[in-house]
Amino acid sequence: MIITTPGTALILVDVLEAFFTPGKPAYYPESAEVLDPLRGLLARARDRGRLVVHAVERHYPGLADFEHKKLPRHCEIGDDQARYVEGFQPTGPPDEIEVPKRRYSAFYATDLDLLLREQRIARVVVAGVKTNVCVRATVQDAFAAGYEVLLPREATNSNRPHLAEASLEDINRYFGKVVSLEQAWESL
Repeated sequence: MIITTPGTALILVDVLEAFFTPGKPAYYPESAEVLDPLRGLLARARDRGRLVVHAVERHYPGLADFEHKKLPRHCEIGDDQARYVEGFQPTGPPDEIEVPKRRYSAFYATDLDLLLREQRIARVVVAGVKTNVCVRATVQDAFAAGYEVLLPREATNSNRPHLAEASLEDINRYFGKVVSLEQAWESL
């Protein structure tokens, strides 16, 4: 598929077992609340033939990583934390791709911006975990790169609800639009 008119892409952030499976180091119980909204967005994007970007943590096993100064080792390539939540595995090009990331933002030190520009994407719907960390960093960098950003409130959360709310307020004021799930669904 070659996109000829500016379009919209869905960016799913870290829909990995590390955040959604009890016993994993990044797990928090509230993460399960976003799975149904994420499934709905993914189904809509797939039905409409939209580009879906699976932006996922992929750290190198055994190698130093600056993120380890703040967080325990997690989502190392090949470990069980780095597996997708069932049903969220990319279907493959041209409609779905994986963008591995080693930092919070899906844009930092990846080719995501280049990919989106080549596909003539002007708007991104960002959803996933955690609102105040990887989602916020991705939204902020998308805005800085010139994309219109939509963040569906029901499709993101955090284990720090007060920081998630503060992030949603900042995102809506400075970086994009916090919208309802229905509004995001309609934009895809």
